[in-house]
Amino acid sequence: MKVIVLVKHAVDPESELSIAEDGKSLKDAGLVYDINDWDRYAVEEAIRIKENRGGEVVVVGVGEKCDDTLRKCLAMGADRAIKIPVETGLDAYQTAEVIKEAIKDEKFDLILAGFMSQDLNNTLVGVLLASMLDIPYATAVTSVNIENGTVKVTRELEGGYSEEVELKMPCLLTVQSGINEPRYVSIMGIKRARTKEMKEVKVTPTVSTVELEKIYVPPVKKAEIITGDPSQVADKIIEILKDRGLI
Repeated sequence: MKVIVLVKHAVDPESELSIAEDGKSLKDAGLVYDINDWDRYAVEEAIRIKENRGGEVVVVGVGEKCDDTLRKCLAMGADRAIKIPVETGLDAYQTAEVIKEAIKDEKFDLILAGFMSQDLNNTLVGVLLASMLDIPYATAVTSVNIENGTVKVTRELEGGYSEEVELKMPCLLTVQSGINEPRYVSIMGIKRARTKEMKEVKVTPTVSTVELEKIYVPPVKKAEIITGDPSQVADKIIEILKDRGLI
């Protein structure tokens, strides 16, 4: 089996964030980048599939500075990497487009991606790519079982419910965190990663149809402290609720 995994070189949410002067980007100072957390689970799942069934795991990253993330995936056990060296700031549709172009010659059986991105909280690239490739997909996957050219998965739904779905390959899955326990990168894995292929595929993205207007810190709303005896507090709460049209 050939499994392609989409990985993002994403800003660590624990980084110190500050907005740049243009009001539309973040200052680089203080930013720490790493593999998107959900994508780590996707890489681990792909490697486990390879270990159980044989085949190849190919990781794909977008951006000029994604080398470290791709090398980490190779050190985990991926076989080779494809780097798409385009400028950062692509929207989800553009990202899916350049990935589609970069993997057009890869005869894959399965594409895995993380359920969402830890920096922008998007859940779009995987499903957009599946649509562009005209292949079936499932999202928020918590288990994967491959049998006779089909993939049986369990999906996480709202309210603690789950759903079982069967898809024909080739297909695309976005995996939820907790589907497995990602392995640690070993010293031998790091050494082997240095000898593995990382191919650059240059793709020119189309013009974005999304315009970023502003990045800002949400205003902090001050809390009102209500004092007095219980009846006074109750009367004040009722008054506030009436003023706001809630009762």
